[in-house]
Amino acid sequence: MKPPTVDPAEVEFSAIRAQGAGGQNVHKVSSAVHLRFDVPASSLPEGVKARLLALRDQRITEGGVVVIKAQEHRTQARNRAEALQRLNELVASVAEPPRPRRPTRPTLASRRRRLEGKSQRSQVKSARGKVTY
Repeated sequence: MKPPTVDPAEVEFSAIRAQGAGGQNVHKVSSAVHLRFDVPASSLPEGVKARLLALRDQRITEGGVVVIKAQEHRTQARNRAEALQRLNELVASVAEPPRPRRPTRPTLASRRRRLEGKSQRSQVKSARGKVTY
């Protein structure tokens, strides 16, 4: 099954100036991009929305808006494409629900190994007692 992708019409882009070194191009051209995606108002399936909002990710605000900043490339178009790709990767990471954990019981051999380790440790500690002459 193909993971859901974000509709580009639901994404808001804003151009900003990139940070860091880069000379005249960085200081004069707004080539960096802020992507904003409102998760609760999106057309994603409800399960995907819930898992996306449950992520403990610093890019997701308390209001449920995903903010991604892209400034790697020199052109705004490539930064927009990269930001959209990162958003789709984030959505794809939560697209499939996690498998439920089924509790299991320890095997007989693992219980025996545990008890043997405990008895060995007990003998080591009891050997540390006072020395009698």
